Amino acid sequence: MAIAVFMKPLDSWFALVTRPRHEKSASVGLRAKGLEEFLPLRRSRRRWTDRVQAIDLPLFPGYLFCRFGLEQYVRVMQTPGVRAVVGFGGKPVPVAASEIDTLQAVLGSGCGVQPWPYLTAGDRVRLADGPLAGIEGILLREKNQFQVVVSVELLQRSVAVEIARESVVVLKATNP
Repeated sequence: MAIAVFMKPLDSWFALVTRPRHEKSASVGLRAKGLEEFLPLRRSRRRWTDRVQAIDLPLFPGYLFCRFGLEQYVRVMQTPGVRAVVGFGGKPVPVAASEIDTLQAVLGSGCGVQPWPYLTAGDRVRLADGPLAGIEGILLREKNQFQVVVSVELLQRSVAVEIARESVVVLKATNP
C-alpha cells in the first residue's frame, strides 16, 4: 500500500517595504514572530561636530527581505514597521532565492559594499576565484578600481563590491 506524502512547498523570499527608517525594528519584529528575515546592512562612517562614528545603515533603504508562505501574509503585514509586500497588480512577487544567496555571499565576504544605481547595460561577468567565486554581476571600472554590481531585479536596486580584475571571466559583452 503506497502512502502519499505531501510536503509543504518551500517558502519564498519576498521584499517588504518599510516605514521610513524602520527597517531594523521591522526586522526585529519579524524575527520575534519566528520568521526568517534578511536585512542587508553596510558600514558607514558618520561625522558629527564632536566625533566620527561607524554605523550600520540599510543597503536598500526602505526595504528588507523575509521568507514566508502566502498563508503567513497577514502575520507579516501586522508587523510594526512593515508597509507592504513588493508585487505587481496587488499580488506579492517573490525575489529569486539566487539573488538573496548572492547578496548574503557578498555581505559575508568582508569586501567593501556600497549602494549602486540599478544598471541594465554593461558586461555580465562571473568571478572565477576568491571569496566571491561563482558570483555573477555587471563589471564596472572606476578610476583604477574594478567593481562588480549585483542586482535585485524586483527592487531595481543594486550594490557594488570591489574585486580583483584577475578573478573576472566575461560572460556577455555589451558590444559583441
